[in-house]
Amino acid sequence: MSWQEMRFQTISQETCEKEFVEPFMSILPEVTAPDRKVPFRQKILWTAVTLFIFLVCSQIPLYGIMSSDSSDPLYWLRVILASNRGTLMELGITPIVTSGMIMQLLAGAGLIDVDYSLKEDRALFNGAQKLFAMVFAFGQATVSVLTGLYGDPSEIGAGVCLLLVIQLVMAGLISMLLDELLQKGYGLGSGISLFIATNICESIIWKAFSPTTVNTGRGPEFEGAIIALFHLLITRGDKTRALKEAFYRNNLPNVMNLLATVSVFAIVIYLQGFRVEIPVISRRARGQRSTYPVKLFYTSNMPIMLQSALTSNIFLISQMMYNRFPENILIRMLGVWSTHEGSSQQYASSGLAYFISPPHSILDALKDPIHTVLYVTFTLSACALFSKTWIEVSNSSPRDVAKQLKDQGIIIAGHRDTSVYKELKRVIPTAAAFGGACIGALSVMADLLGALGSGTGILLAVTIIYSYFEMFVKETAAEGGIEGLFL
Repeated sequence: MSWQEMRFQTISQETCEKEFVEPFMSILPEVTAPDRKVPFRQKILWTAVTLFIFLVCSQIPLYGIMSSDSSDPLYWLRVILASNRGTLMELGITPIVTSGMIMQLLAGAGLIDVDYSLKEDRALFNGAQKLFAMVFAFGQATVSVLTGLYGDPSEIGAGVCLLLVIQLVMAGLISMLLDELLQKGYGLGSGISLFIATNICESIIWKAFSPTTVNTGRGPEFEGAIIALFHLLITRGDKTRALKEAFYRNNLPNVMNLLATVSVFAIVIYLQGFRVEIPVISRRARGQRSTYPVKLFYTSNMPIMLQSALTSNIFLISQMMYNRFPENILIRMLGVWSTHEGSSQQYASSGLAYFISPPHSILDALKDPIHTVLYVTFTLSACALFSKTWIEVSNSSPRDVAKQLKDQGIIIAGHRDTSVYKELKRVIPTAAAFGGACIGALSVMADLLGALGSGTGILLAVTIIYSYFEMFVKETAAEGGIEGLFL
């Protein structure tokens, strides 16, 4: 193929993309970018308002649903998608994340041509993301309603079914606009990160301090681990037995779960500081020396998000197929599902889904070592593989970083221009793979110790909170210290 044909093909591809997206640009809602720098105090205010709206939507129930205590097929996805069953935030950030990942993969694979230096291309890319997000929201809402997630559609009625779809789509639109509000610079970080961290932290705090009482057969007990500790110490005559029960009780959050959660938080925060600093020199600033840091968690929390999304979708498909065809041998090989005592939620008891799901406790892990070994191997390998793959599609590979440094007039100290890529290739893939494996190992440890909120949830929360801490430090330095922020 000649260069003229290649150029014509690229122009034709860009024209098709514009013709497909541009007609919708005028009707898609958009948050305008600020015309001046937003003060840090206002950023905090807008972030708090965004968070308040999300929390309110997470508590408002959908109008028209029938109450159901059946197993939740999206149970494993809700941690990473900031969703809350039966509320306006049923879909959470699913449409935003799905459309964003697909567009990122298409751009990374070269299937769509995007020049981020051009304002028009950025606007088209963002418009396409919004359009796909709305399509995904409508599609998922329709499937959820028609498959009976909120009750039998024939009993609910066509009018209520339509109303449920409208509620879910509008809530998805609100999530998208709140995320765009923060992304445009009015607030801190992104709505996706803020909603995920808030959802996880809310779950952990609730399990630690929940005042709800549960009858376990030994009398009413408080669900919250801390409240249960004081309640048992006050009401039980045998204080030693009360402490033992508070620390190790089954089927409800206990103090050991809370301590495990705090320990994992501390370990992840400690490992955040691990990095390889590559000395660099700027040609444009008269040889000014600095360092280019390559963190241990080079791809942040993306490996555990992708691994969790993969396993969650396998669980979802397996559970739905098993409930429909429980005797099919191939479906049983994919997963056999059953409920635990005192819960309507189904868990895998055998098959592929069982071997890639975490043991419920260290005791369960010791009882079935084959399951434990396969689960640990799968989690670590998947996280390392996803981490290495992600750097190739997210413009953070050694070649991409080398190009960025070259464009900025930066070279590695003691190396020629041609050897920058080789030096980065020696460091970045290793950091990505090893960091991904470490993320997987921490998730496994948290699950085995019974940490509140699951291993995936804790890792996501810690990495997001740490990124917000780094933003705060950066803004503090820019405003001239803590005093300058609030004067």
